Amino acid sequence: MRLLTSVLTLSLMFGIAACQPNSESKSTMTDTADTAPAPVKQMTDDTRLWLEEVDGEKALNWVNEQNSLTLADLQGDPRYQDFYDGALSIVDAKDKIAYGTHRNGYVYNFWQDGDHTHGLWRRTTLDDYLGGAPTWDVLLDLDELSDKEGENWVYKGVDCLPPTYERCMITLSRGGKDAAVRREFDIATKSFVKDGFVVPEAKGGTSWRDENTLVVATDWGGDTMTDSGYPYVNKRWSRGTDLDTATELVRGQKEDVGVWPFRVDLDDQVAMFAAEADTFYDTTVWWLPDNGDPVHLPIPAKSNFQDVYKGQAIITLDEDWTPHADGPGFLKGDMVSFLLSDFMANTAIGTVHLVIRPDERSSIESVNAAKSALIVNMLQNVASAVYAYDFDGENWTSRKLDLPQNGTISVSSVNDHSDMIFANVEGFLRPDSLWTYALGDNTANEIYALPERFDAKGLIVEQHEATSKDGTKVPYYIIHKKDLLYDGTTPTLLYGYGGFQISLQPSYSGTLGKLWLENGGAYVLANIRGGGEFGPKWHQAGLKTDRQRIYDDFIAIAEKLIADKVTSPRHLGIRGGSNGGLLMGVMYTQRPDLFNAVLCQVPLLDMLRFNKLLAGASWMGEYGDPSDPVEGAFLRSISPYHNVHQDKTYPQIFLMTSTKDDRVHPGHARKFAKLLEDEGKDYLYYENTDGGHSAAANLKETARREALGYVYLMRRLMD
Repeated sequence: MRLLTSVLTLSLMFGIAACQPNSESKSTMTDTADTAPAPVKQMTDDTRLWLEEVDGEKALNWVNEQNSLTLADLQGDPRYQDFYDGALSIVDAKDKIAYGTHRNGYVYNFWQDGDHTHGLWRRTTLDDYLGGAPTWDVLLDLDELSDKEGENWVYKGVDCLPPTYERCMITLSRGGKDAAVRREFDIATKSFVKDGFVVPEAKGGTSWRDENTLVVATDWGGDTMTDSGYPYVNKRWSRGTDLDTATELVRGQKEDVGVWPFRVDLDDQVAMFAAEADTFYDTTVWWLPDNGDPVHLPIPAKSNFQDVYKGQAIITLDEDWTPHADGPGFLKGDMVSFLLSDFMANTAIGTVHLVIRPDERSSIESVNAAKSALIVNMLQNVASAVYAYDFDGENWTSRKLDLPQNGTISVSSVNDHSDMIFANVEGFLRPDSLWTYALGDNTANEIYALPERFDAKGLIVEQHEATSKDGTKVPYYIIHKKDLLYDGTTPTLLYGYGGFQISLQPSYSGTLGKLWLENGGAYVLANIRGGGEFGPKWHQAGLKTDRQRIYDDFIAIAEKLIADKVTSPRHLGIRGGSNGGLLMGVMYTQRPDLFNAVLCQVPLLDMLRFNKLLAGASWMGEYGDPSDPVEGAFLRSISPYHNVHQDKTYPQIFLMTSTKDDRVHPGHARKFAKLLEDEGKDYLYYENTDGGHSAAANLKETARREALGYVYLMRRLMD
């Protein structure tokens, strides 16, 4: 369940799936003087602030004009229609794997295709699903609902009440925004509950206490939302009462990222907790007793409450921790446990046990409790391995699960009432396949597999390392033809992200394969610092004023590709989105000599105003505070919007964003494009008017975005 990680993910996690070319699959220390530096000057004469008015008439007129120019150009390319048709056939394929969540004898799935633009929420029996040809029972038709209610509903997930999971809170977004409506749904009647729980549109969340009680985080009116735009007040809401009469349980601070409730199921009771995200990486966890005030759970601020197994609270550490003065200390990157009921009885943590201590080249990717084991997905030199851990009351033991090797394994469904695990296996050249693993008899079976979406014949995958500016070895993957000529002529696309402790792993992308690899391109995935590939140290090495290390890592990989004559600046392009879009902007301004194409999607680019736009304030734990003299000076030095120079030559950049993105403000991309227009620089701009941060509302739009991107890359790197 990955409790804290999941609730904090709501406030960011930057939708990298939509920016990474895998859209058809499954989400230097700065020296300072002794005297205090002067405050950073803000751009008070920014003449482009009108573009931050998301729905402003002048801004939208400019957007529409830009879209018309870009679409006329790229859609007029003779390759566009074939690319679009090819991408649509992949994202709209009827033979996609129907990934599901299994609970209480059923498998639940959300499905979209060309006939179901908004999608179907449906279920089948577990036995039927395992049989390979399930008969689906449609619970909610989002197209039908949208037509009936005159809304553009986008499905954003569901939270169902255990152990029967028959009552659910469904999250519905208008057009793909993070702000959403939450409505109670009865699976037995396949309908929304009359006079049931309904939480009006807002950023936030709910968690079931019991069938008649919810704990709600939402906009309560007045001053109840943080500077980041998320709720900091959680209340208990009882059935049959008005939402505005709900009882306050916990209140954070306006300066927090937000406060979210979550539920823990113990053997004989349900316990409610709340995660107060003081910053993006510092969290205070509160136990919410049924009677009495919130009680602080004394775990490190930089840690994650992952799950509960055999009564043991499972915690991963992003900082060192010595829980007891006379006891052992634990290290950043460790996973530990303690008896949660002891804390609830005594408001103190008892014995803390070490579960895992990863080595320098390993990290913990996911943690989920099954009925008889704790399932842990590890990354070991950016390769997956899954283990089952058990606890005998004193010690933890483990065994490796016999799942396919040489592929990225994602544990897709586990619950604490079953010993059946669902896991997805894929690789750059290996189409996704869904496996079950039965813990009882330790058997693994493949139940579904994607057909090949592109011709992988003659392609190979290699893992290499580049040496960054400070001597750090940085790994990367490259996919290319076996008969590659090392003469610098291979069109090469380099993808990177480098932030928020998000790991990039090999994945299968039909569109990348069909539109790029089949046409002779090579693809490189960069595992730069800022990510989570080697645990919290790898991530924290690039925080705030150390962020240049991330950019130096990416530059080192590009320079090695050129030095090895895999490619050359004429044929090297880069792609990234969100935080990866910032990476693209920095590469564009710092090293334009290395690249001939920059595909920059839903980006952050104005790093002196990011914290004033939408959810941006929540990311100061990652980037720093623009108003701080030291951090602000560093941000000014790397901010793409502030580092475009009239006398400098830049490659053409293609900026993509979304009007409905209420996470990363479209003003970043808009203002940067207008800056380039004003400076007479070459650029393309496209703004999707639906779909939110991950642009997931419409498969045709997904196909169009992919086709536009690859036409652009072909022109710049192949023609």
